Amino acid sequence: MENIVKKIQDLARYHNEVSPELVKAKDIKLGLRNEDGTGVVVGITSKGSVFGFKRVPREDGSGTMVVPAPGRLLYCGYDAIELARCIQDEGRFGFEEVAYLLLAGELPSKKDLDTFRSFLAKHRGLTKLERGIIMQEAENENQMFALHSVISHLSRCDPNPVSTEIRDVTETCIKLIAKAPTIVAYNYNVSRYRQGAALRIIPPEPDLSTAENFLYLLNGTRPERKDAMLFDLSLMLHAEHGGGNNSTFTVRTVSSSGANTYMAICSGIASLSGYLHGGASEAVIRMMRDIKKNVKDWTSRRQVTSYLKKILDGKAHDGTGKIYGLGHAVYTISDPRAEILLEKAEELAAEKGMGDELNLMKLVATVGAELIRERKGQIVSPNVDFYSGFVYKMLRIPMELYTPIFAMARMAGWAAHRIEQIIQAKLIRPAYVSSLPKEYTYVPLDERR
Repeated sequence: MENIVKKIQDLARYHNEVSPELVKAKDIKLGLRNEDGTGVVVGITSKGSVFGFKRVPREDGSGTMVVPAPGRLLYCGYDAIELARCIQDEGRFGFEEVAYLLLAGELPSKKDLDTFRSFLAKHRGLTKLERGIIMQEAENENQMFALHSVISHLSRCDPNPVSTEIRDVTETCIKLIAKAPTIVAYNYNVSRYRQGAALRIIPPEPDLSTAENFLYLLNGTRPERKDAMLFDLSLMLHAEHGGGNNSTFTVRTVSSSGANTYMAICSGIASLSGYLHGGASEAVIRMMRDIKKNVKDWTSRRQVTSYLKKILDGKAHDGTGKIYGLGHAVYTISDPRAEILLEKAEELAAEKGMGDELNLMKLVATVGAELIRERKGQIVSPNVDFYSGFVYKMLRIPMELYTPIFAMARMAGWAAHRIEQIIQAKLIRPAYVSSLPKEYTYVPLDERR
């Protein structure tokens, strides 16, 4: 029996691998990426815009070329970093405002924001049936698997789950944005209960923000305001990242088929569960644990450089040769989300006595980027996930929840793109070309080797 599995595996590898020469000859854009590193344009959106390159004239006058540029992120035409900074400078929680902006395309008035927050507060709690779904979920310690399962089963609680009417879709999306943090917190606490801890299922507080409520539901105590404000910043920064990121493009693709809201959102969760998309913050924390264990002097540039070289050579940490959290599919010189998150994290780290650890991370980021440029000629910088795990660690959030938190924040972006895709009403159906050299003729079974 094992022999047939091995044979199919070997044949699959033989027939499915393609050479770089063939890809170039057929002008294939693998991963929907152009040769210069930019993404292939396959759609149009008003929701998010991501910039990490710019076009400049060639010196010989033969057109333009793409060069690295400081990263920028726009939400519905607004600079997302400036938006987050302004909201925080006003001393307000901003995730709800960002969600409204992404859904509606405009910043809310005070009255509309208050009404929107009230709607979220009303639907943040779970019904008895919805709580039962979490309690009856099969024992599974993977929190992303659990989140995917629970969201899909919420359709059982909806009297009209298959509707693609814009009003119904909009209402369902807003309810999922409201419920997602509650589900993530409850899923984790139920999994801890199965391991022998006391069961903590408390109702959300209507006067708390999304960020405050999540920390409250997770730990059972109201969080300190500065902790909740930093967590709220992280939610704002993860809420949206353009239509081309893997999970959002997946949601748009599934939405374009006419699938219902629950299935479309679940497709985004499934995409985010992949280690190349949603698991970076966890990978960074694991890597930093290894570095802290093996570098005696955290302030020594020489020792850090020596150990990072071993990591890049595949002789240290997990053997992959990767420095996690450095580099991005679009950003080159800088990820603007990482810069503001680091700025705010430094303030809290000093209060919590974790400044030395953060300084080590900054040194790893600097030296790692230099080594990657020397070895591969690539310009990289820390992405938002390089520091987000450290932020969650300061807030005493378990590592198992890092990616689910990403999902509950990105729920706002997924919802906005789903609504936009339904309005645009176009089935996404890209083309693939064959890698086979010819068409084959059928051979009778008795004549095959």
